[in-house]
Amino acid sequence: MSLTEQLKTRAAQSANKYPETVHKIMNTGISELRDSQLANRSLKTGDKIPEIQLPNAADKNISIQELLVSKKVVLTFYRGGWCPYCNLELQALQGFQNQFEALGATLVAISPETPDNSLNTSEKNNLSFEVLSDIDNKIANEFNLVFTLPKDLIEVYKGFGIDLIKSNGNEDHQLPIAATYVIDQDGTITYDFIKEDYKERADPEEIIKHLKNN
Repeated sequence: MSLTEQLKTRAAQSANKYPETVHKIMNTGISELRDSQLANRSLKTGDKIPEIQLPNAADKNISIQELLVSKKVVLTFYRGGWCPYCNLELQALQGFQNQFEALGATLVAISPETPDNSLNTSEKNNLSFEVLSDIDNKIANEFNLVFTLPKDLIEVYKGFGIDLIKSNGNEDHQLPIAATYVIDQDGTITYDFIKEDYKERADPEEIIKHLKNN
């Protein structure tokens, strides 16, 4: 089953699991994000990426620019290990990692979680690629991907047992929208997938097609 199909299945299961009031709050949040035109202002194909150096799950600083010296980079921004859609995405990307490498690309994921929480995410999903911690969403802000959760959605998340203050190590309640990029060795973005709806993610098969053709 493709990642896109897995995400649709998960969304259908969620629709049956939670009350209509919860879905209304979550859908309103997505609609407001779309209305804000955030995705239109995000970095896209043709743009150059900023300097990126972030700690990995072992708290070691990783430079994307250094990785680009030898290979392209597939870079994905995800919300956190508490997000089931993010976990599906990370697991799917892991399954394609060897193909990315064979096509000359290194896979890297970024979230606003602290290194300790990134380590938990990495271990939970058996990830062998770098998972970096973007504390306070500094890099995600440079990509224009960051939004602040509305108060009613914060309460919904708390009801789910999601503690963003603990997860991210701050009280901002800010997250990146779902975004995946392919970055050429000169730092230019050659592929982008940016969606306000957290249930939609770049399918690894589409990334493979792009890498084969570029």
